[in-house]
Amino acid sequence: MEVLTWIANNIFGVPAFLLGIIVLMGLMLQKKTVSQTVSGVFKAMIGFLIIDAGAGIITGALNIFQPLWAEVFGLKAADLGEFMGQTAFNVKFGSAVTLAMFLGFLINVLLARFTRFKYIYLTGHMMFWTTTIFAGIIVEAVGAENVSNVKLIAFLAIFMGLYWTFQPALVQPFMRKVTGGNTIALGHTSAIVAILAALLGKIFGNKANDTEKIKLPKGLEFLRDSNVITALTMGVLFFVGAVIISFKGTAGSEELIAQAAGQNFPMYSIIQSFTFAGGIAVVLLGVKMFISEIVPAFNGIAKKVVPGAIPALDAPVVFTFAPNAVIIGFLGAFAGALIWLVVIGNTVAYVFVPTMIVLFFHGATAGVFGNSTGGVRGALIGGFVTATIVAWGQYIMVHFLNATTIPDTAMWAADSDMFVLGPIVKALAHLLF
Repeated sequence: MEVLTWIANNIFGVPAFLLGIIVLMGLMLQKKTVSQTVSGVFKAMIGFLIIDAGAGIITGALNIFQPLWAEVFGLKAADLGEFMGQTAFNVKFGSAVTLAMFLGFLINVLLARFTRFKYIYLTGHMMFWTTTIFAGIIVEAVGAENVSNVKLIAFLAIFMGLYWTFQPALVQPFMRKVTGGNTIALGHTSAIVAILAALLGKIFGNKANDTEKIKLPKGLEFLRDSNVITALTMGVLFFVGAVIISFKGTAGSEELIAQAAGQNFPMYSIIQSFTFAGGIAVVLLGVKMFISEIVPAFNGIAKKVVPGAIPALDAPVVFTFAPNAVIIGFLGAFAGALIWLVVIGNTVAYVFVPTMIVLFFHGATAGVFGNSTGGVRGALIGGFVTATIVAWGQYIMVHFLNATTIPDTAMWAADSDMFVLGPIVKALAHLLF
């Protein structure tokens, strides 16, 4: 168990190492020179870490954006009572989660080797996160005292192995429309919104009006640059929210203004919007570098170990194919979140707290898939679908689970697929435990 825990924490738990090993194996199987192997492994790891750094920049800006707009609308998270807490949960069930994740990955590789579903899931941090959330749902469903580690590990390993194999497979027909090929797959918990965005975009959108081919007057051609349109869009949203906060005078608004450390708060907020745009630019740079190394290296594994294998990768790999759709998808998600905030609050009396990190990464992914079949309208629909699933999923998750033992963050930061699969996992837990 200690050896497996070390492997899970230091290899599976560090995606750069996991992917570096995958590239190393692929290049060695192709009998590349030492120079080519070292260069390929290092550049793949550096490219991934650049993506990770860009995601961190984006997350940092969104961690200001979310409380800013929550304060604008006077949103306060509901009091859900006492949690076991993430730390206590990890102490009691962390080893089981780690072993289940390791065995689940082996099941994924075996299924890819011996079935026609050739997808190998390589989004390491999502592997750990999804396994943890589903473990929390099981513990919540039947009670910690009734959970056998052997049963928990067996169930999670099989469930996650199947999910990591079939999730990319279900998305791949639509992924081919996005990438124009079959070299990579989507390995991310935004699969359900990606599929819905592509289907609804085809029905209600207009593919001819592609987000990357928007016609603009000569004086506005600067808007063709995705970096500029990102900074401008987020700048408006940050600035409007900051101005409202500046005149609100509540304790929450004063706390937000204090983060500016004496700088004018609207001006501070504008800098955050440019920081966000910089994060997007960093992610796109890392994706290009990473993909240029992982795909050729993976061919070695595909030919020797798992013939025809396709790597399933994190959501940002699709961002380079339609950068404008990324922002349009997020705007659709943001607008949808505001609409559902009002609707849910006035129908079921629940205060929906939009999770901007989920809304961005999932809304952006859905935007790219929606654009692939329905252009601008498809991208907006994809974003709105994301907000719909996140809003109602959060409400169902909070009321469906009593929240006495599940990890705290599952209530607010669960992803699109988890909201759909969570009730299924709970039902299976009652049957099997």
